[in-house]
This record gives sequence, C-alpha cells and structure tokens, in this order.
Amino acid sequence: MTTSRPGERGDLLDPLCPVRQLLDRIGTKWTSMVVKVLAEEAPDEIRFAELRRRIPGISQKMLSVTLQSLVRDGLVARRVEPTVPPAVHYRLTELGLSLEGPLSALRDWAETHMPEIDRSNQLADEPAPVLSPLGEH
Repeated sequence: MTTSRPGERGDLLDPLCPVRQLLDRIGTKWTSMVVKVLAEEAPDEIRFAELRRRIPGISQKMLSVTLQSLVRDGLVARRVEPTVPPAVHYRLTELGLSLEGPLSALRDWAETHMPEIDRSNQLADEPAPVLSPLGEH
C-alpha cells in the first residue's frame, strides 16, 4: 500500500493515490457542468433548484451527490437559510474557481475535436470489407 505525506506528489498510476481519487471525482461530466454554472454566477450564489434547472438531464440525486463531493473537497461553499423549507445556496470557493480554467479548457478541447472523434467512431463502426478467398473484392 502506497501512502504519501500531505503536500507530496503522488503516483497517478497507483490505484490508492489520492490524486487519482481526486481526478475520479472532478473528472465527471456532472462536476464539469456544476463548476461551469457556478463559475458563471461567481462570486454570487445559486440555489439547488436553479442549478438543477440549468443542467438538463441531471437527476436530483446526482446533483446532490456531486455537490456533496465538491463541498467536501472545498471547491464549493454551501449556505443554508433557516427557512421552512430551508433554502440552500452554493457558490464556488477560490479553490473551485481555480478549477474552472482547466475544466473550461477540457470542454473547449472536446467541442473543438468532437467532429474528429465522431468520424473516428463512424469508421470504427463500419463493417470491415469482406475479401474473397482469392483476395478479390
């Protein structure tokens, strides 16, 4: 079992590496979308229902799990108003804002290269040509 001391760089190839575990958490599509929406609102807060409305396709449970992870990692701040029902607000922390740049670059890369990826997938999905026993088509 490999362990690293706080502040020490880990070994990304080690399944127990904390950096690898962090990348598993921040590398999801939902995290990228949540950070994007929160960055658009920064430095202001946004409520849970508004976040969900602005991220089509995300379930309430998935949004909740994603936000809990981001709050736990210190990337998002959560504030609860003592109303009935409680109003819950979220905003990016400074650390979370620093993540928006790299995630934005990754989203831009994906958007730029999606046509190439689509072409590659189409070629991979095409049936291979059948050759006759004599090598003729």
